[in-house]
Amino acid sequence: MLKRFSISMDDRLLKKFDDFVKKRNYNSRSHAIRDLIRNAIIETEIKEGNKDIFGTITLVYDHEAKGISGKITHLQHGYLNEIRAAIHVHLDKKNCLETLIVHGKANIIKEIAERLEGIKGVKHVKFVMTKPEV
Repeated sequence: MLKRFSISMDDRLLKKFDDFVKKRNYNSRSHAIRDLIRNAIIETEIKEGNKDIFGTITLVYDHEAKGISGKITHLQHGYLNEIRAAIHVHLDKKNCLETLIVHGKANIIKEIAERLEGIKGVKHVKFVMTKPEV
């Protein structure tokens, strides 16, 4: 059931919000506000650490770095319950991109991302978390 409520804001902020709504192709302010609230709630719940989340961990690494493939694989084998799938792409002769699809407690998923960042030869790690319900 939908509920209506009012929001008060100054003209400058409303103008910026309307620009945001237009740039993102939202059908209405209400739709945009629902998404923003949902995202804020998800982020807050994820930060608690013990919440069940889904997400992706994407890393770019130099596959010529000594032993890097083995280190990444070994780390992944330590999290068999959390890593649901891995996609590997060769970017060029030297660099690879790998995306892990993950599910589990937020603090464990964050640990995986942080441990991947610490491997010598890993150039970039991007961690995105979400959950299906709010």
